[in-house]
Amino acid sequence: MAPKITPTPLASLRVSRHSIPAHGLIPNTSVQNKPLLHYHGAFPTATLTASSIESHLTSVGVVEPQWRFTMYSTTHFHSTTHEVLCISRGRARLCFGGEDNPERVEKVVEQGDVLVLPAGVGHRLLEDLDGGFEMVGSYPKGCNWDMCYGKKGEETKVQSISKLPWFENDPIYGEKGPVLEA
Repeated sequence: MAPKITPTPLASLRVSRHSIPAHGLIPNTSVQNKPLLHYHGAFPTATLTASSIESHLTSVGVVEPQWRFTMYSTTHFHSTTHEVLCISRGRARLCFGGEDNPERVEKVVEQGDVLVLPAGVGHRLLEDLDGGFEMVGSYPKGCNWDMCYGKKGEETKVQSISKLPWFENDPIYGEKGPVLEA
C-alpha cells in the first residue's frame, strides 16, 4: 500500500495562473477562458511516489489516474477533457501554447508540482533536466482523452471544447482549492 500523502496546506500553496491565447490551430485557453494552473510544491517530496499520488487522487475522487509517463516531445492538446499532471519524479522544462507562439509559457516543473491543463492547451516536453522525469496523468471521472496536434481537420474537435464542464471540486484539495477560483 502506498504511503498516505498530505498536500501542502492551501494557505501556503503558491499557484501560478497563465492565460495563453490561441495560436494557429491550437486553441490554448481561449475557448473556456480557464487558465493553465501550476500548483508549486503541492505535495511534499520526501516520501512522494507515483503510487502515493494515485492513492491521493483516488481518495479525493475528482479525477482518475490513467498513466505514468513523461510528456511527449511533440506539441499536442486534448479536446475531450481537461488534464491534471502530477510530477512524481524529476524535473523538466515544458512548453505550453505551442513552441512557435510568441505568447507561449515555458516552465520548469519538479517533483511535487501539479499542473491543471484546460482542454485545448498545447503542451510538450522541451527538456528532461535530470533524467527519469515522470508524471501521473489524470482526467475527470468518465472522460477519455484524445490527441490533437493543431492540424487542419481538428476544427470540429476544438469547437466541442466549449461544451466541457469545468471541475466541481479541486482534484488535489476537494471542496476548496485553486481550480475552483479559475
